[in-house]
Amino acid sequence: MFSFFKKKTPDASSPSREAATEPTFETAQRPRQNWLTRLGHGLKRTGQNIGSVFTGARIDDALYEELEAALLMADAGVQATDYLLKDLKQRVKDTAATEPIAVKALLAASIEQLLKPLEKPLQIGHFKPTVIMVAGVNGAGKTTSIGKLTRHLSDSGASVLLAAADTFRAAAKEQLGVWANRNQVEIVSQAGGDPAAVSFDAVTAGKARGRDVVLVDTAGRLPTQLHLMEELKKIKRVVQKADESAPHEVLLVIDGNTGQNALAQVKAFDEVLGLTGLIVTKLDGTAKGGVLAAIALWGQGRVACGLPNVPVYFIGVGEAVEDLETFSAQEFANALLG
Repeated sequence: MFSFFKKKTPDASSPSREAATEPTFETAQRPRQNWLTRLGHGLKRTGQNIGSVFTGARIDDALYEELEAALLMADAGVQATDYLLKDLKQRVKDTAATEPIAVKALLAASIEQLLKPLEKPLQIGHFKPTVIMVAGVNGAGKTTSIGKLTRHLSDSGASVLLAAADTFRAAAKEQLGVWANRNQVEIVSQAGGDPAAVSFDAVTAGKARGRDVVLVDTAGRLPTQLHLMEELKKIKRVVQKADESAPHEVLLVIDGNTGQNALAQVKAFDEVLGLTGLIVTKLDGTAKGGVLAAIALWGQGRVACGLPNVPVYFIGVGEAVEDLETFSAQEFANALLG
């Protein structure tokens, strides 16, 4: 999933510690046919619901009304649904489309264009170590996603150190330890230790041992748990004490089954941590997937205000290592429409 590229020249404004001498890992494409099959199966229900709208013979108000209902059922949300319908109608007018199947293709193009800004590769190697802080609510698949990401990085040749900073959940350290053993990487943990202290020790150890990546697993929490959200802020501050340029990535893992609540989580965690990317999990049959359209529209608003977008680095459709892949707007749009 990742491959070596020539070192990247750091920006003049970026810290230069070891950045100019280390190899850069960057997402690379590989044969994805099996992945596309799994993704299509995961979004099959949504694809059937939306696809059924285009089985008629006329392009009229009834078609658009059915499509509106299907997009809302797919968890696209009111604003993203309105955006897509407006854009679709303009495309139909511009192309003089007369067949519903042509309208379906235009909708796929509209969704792809909306999602395209979310498509960005995760780059590793500009800093050594690259410190990645991972957050998410309980049950989103955070620790499992860290394990899968560790495997991909390790397979590419990157050396990874894990930080078991989820000290609130009894089984979290053990779960991360299983992934560490599977991937044959080291893990830093403390029995009942302070999450920030564990994170500090891991970043310090990562620097001393020359690791390429330090992945910090934080405790799952809801945005309404203010004391735990404050703990996340503390972890980030303490990580910066260990390495003033870190964390270099702050990722949020969201469950693709949670619909518009996923967008609420993105907004809340971004306000606290300043997110740099997302991992969307569990697009495996029950998820509707449309929430990515809502996230993309939210991202447009951020960019319009001069803020960076928050890309979707990876999406997952199951529990196996190969069920986590880089996000492609075109692939997702096609899968979403069946």
